[in-house]
Amino acid sequence: MSTPSAEPLSSLRILTAVVEDHPGVLTRVAGMVRRRGFNIQGLSVGPTDEHGRSRMTLTVDAGHAEVDQVQKQLDRLIEVIEVEDLTESPRLSRELALVKLAVTGPERDRAVAEVDRFGGRVVDAGQTHVIVEVSGEFDRVERFLGLLRPYGIVELARSGPVAMSREVAVHEQ
Repeated sequence: MSTPSAEPLSSLRILTAVVEDHPGVLTRVAGMVRRRGFNIQGLSVGPTDEHGRSRMTLTVDAGHAEVDQVQKQLDRLIEVIEVEDLTESPRLSRELALVKLAVTGPERDRAVAEVDRFGGRVVDAGQTHVIVEVSGEFDRVERFLGLLRPYGIVELARSGPVAMSREVAVHEQ
């Protein structure tokens, strides 16, 4: 998964799709997006509460009109049950990052203190490495990674976003 660079975040669109949990569905969905010429910045797939269905969350680098076409084409795939563009809707979006740092001694203590202050947590500690995690919105994860870069990131794994629409509170309308 690549992360956005100089591209404005406004070009990133967040789509969710509930799909049948069958072999090849991910390939067909990703192929549809690829054929339209868009880069998938992030992709997460996981089971839903309904047996035999999965939820896909895609972050696609494209404008509204282009994603509208992709959304319509995805909706035509037999295995796709529902597609929704959450970009401009009230939503909750989270991403998980695991980060391995090669830190020892006082530098380790400083890195762990920074992780604690940020609200991350240490999930594994060996003699020469510490693995930490954080979850949150894309921007929060990016800030966390920026905080850790001076300590030397040895390895990084990110989940990609998971997202769902949320109800708008009466006072927000």
